Amino acid sequence: MVIARKWQESESEEDGSEPRPKRLKLDDGTPVEPEKLFGEEFASHYFALSSELKVHMRNNKRRVLPNQRELCVNYNKRTPPDTISEHNDPLRIDWTELPPNPKDAPAFFTGQAALRIPEKSRPRYKLFWPLRYGWLNERDYASRNLLYQDYFLIIEEAIKNQLGLTRKKDWGQYDCVFVIPDLYERTVVATILHTMLRDFGFNRVCFIQESLAATFGAGYSISCIVDVGAQKTSICCVEEGMCVENSRVNLKYGGADVTETFVKTLLFDSFPYADISLKRRHDLLLAEELKSKFCTLNEADVSVQLFDFHLRAFGQDTRKYTFKTYDEGMLAPMGYFRPMFFDHSGKLEGRRRLIDRSTDLYDGSPNDPMSIAQLAVLQYAGQSMPTGGAPVAPSTEPSGSGNAPAASTPSRLQPYSIANRFNDFEGTPRSSVAGSPGPDGSGTPQPPRASTPAMNFNGVYGPQPDTGAQDRTLPIMPLDTAILTSITEGARGDERKMRDFLGGIMVIGGGAKIPGFNALLEERLRAMQPGFLKEILIGPPPRELDPQVVVWKGGSVFGKLRATNDSWIGGMEYDRLGARLLNYKCMWVW
Repeated sequence: MVIARKWQESESEEDGSEPRPKRLKLDDGTPVEPEKLFGEEFASHYFALSSELKVHMRNNKRRVLPNQRELCVNYNKRTPPDTISEHNDPLRIDWTELPPNPKDAPAFFTGQAALRIPEKSRPRYKLFWPLRYGWLNERDYASRNLLYQDYFLIIEEAIKNQLGLTRKKDWGQYDCVFVIPDLYERTVVATILHTMLRDFGFNRVCFIQESLAATFGAGYSISCIVDVGAQKTSICCVEEGMCVENSRVNLKYGGADVTETFVKTLLFDSFPYADISLKRRHDLLLAEELKSKFCTLNEADVSVQLFDFHLRAFGQDTRKYTFKTYDEGMLAPMGYFRPMFFDHSGKLEGRRRLIDRSTDLYDGSPNDPMSIAQLAVLQYAGQSMPTGGAPVAPSTEPSGSGNAPAASTPSRLQPYSIANRFNDFEGTPRSSVAGSPGPDGSGTPQPPRASTPAMNFNGVYGPQPDTGAQDRTLPIMPLDTAILTSITEGARGDERKMRDFLGGIMVIGGGAKIPGFNALLEERLRAMQPGFLKEILIGPPPRELDPQVVVWKGGSVFGKLRATNDSWIGGMEYDRLGARLLNYKCMWVW
């Protein structure tokens, strides 16, 4: 979701033309050696992952030579590119054409046309991304109105250009199914409802959660949906047409992080095109192409290999680069299981600057949906990954059950462990968080009890624990651990459901279209849970559906079902009750 608007300078010219990923430099401005380009922390993660991969390959009886990385580095350093004139390039790019007079240039472009605008065009255009990491992008916009304007303008242009509905007055004949995240923001959904009915003029509108839409698209009745997108990954257990509320997880990494990390690993090994920058549009498209071609999670493909690519920039001859790689194509997607390998700096910048949390009308407490699994992810990120967000203040409440009196000194949070969660599968039900009543006639006052968020099978409601700390903590957790956390909370101690969810894991989304992804994830889950070796099964979408379009396919199926009649919201109803209709029309607890 991108839009290009007229601006003083392009995004690649901002901040002194600083490239992305950012490189370290010496005091005099000269670049450092490739092994030191991204600091000691990245180098330590790189060598640790590389060592783990070599050990794993040796255990699987695969041949590992000691000097393979040196062979790649030496070749990449001494191989210049070949120049191909434009008339000899059969695959030259059709750039977005602009009128000769800059005053006649359109005010904006959207979609692929925006990405094909030359960097030094007249006038200059800057790319804006209204959605970032599954949130509305509050960092790059000065006001909330401008943010919403770009967001809905992209949707409007897509309807006109992709669906052929060029006349807006005809939209009143159509109904709209809008897919929203599992962990949505109530304020944003209410704004979308208002815009779809008032500004776009649709006849009716209904909402469906993305994981539920995926099961409709695949035809599953019970499943654990793992949606690996470009900048966020969502996990949720779905049972009999309903999302299990406490199993919802939203992680802030995805395929774009793999692209950036892959570029880093290539530069770390003396990539011949050392000037690559993801801020330049043709370099961004090139990096995505390199990732789709050369990234893999199959150990059999890890060897010294010779590849080539063509660099096509506006106004320049095509350059053909030849380079060698060893394990870079596998180390980058391994960041899904070691998120600290990704760069998470700036992901929380500007958060809650324009759009506040939704609050309860009566007591003013935040009432955006939250799940026990997501709270576990936030706890893990706050304790295990200090760079994932701001440090969380120590709790002044006891870490045990709600029956204990409030502690007078701050208590230390216990480290999160998925193994402890699996030990909860026992026959004895969990004790209630409510305290026992005092004896009749007793004059002894009861000590104050810790405030515990109200929890039931529909999720976490009531006062949520330290929502400010939640906004300062980036939800990050290894993907395999997050899946088991979601399934544990979704099963709620029922071993039969546990086995059903483990046997029905479906991975969708473009970020997971890496060869060998499902097989490696299945192997890691079985290593973490040896008691469920036969049950754990990860499958692709059925009927050879593209994993990227399963959710949209499910949305179209949902819109044609008779059972969705009660979910539609019409214009007349909205005039009378407004956004309060969502309490009665949504198929889940709003």
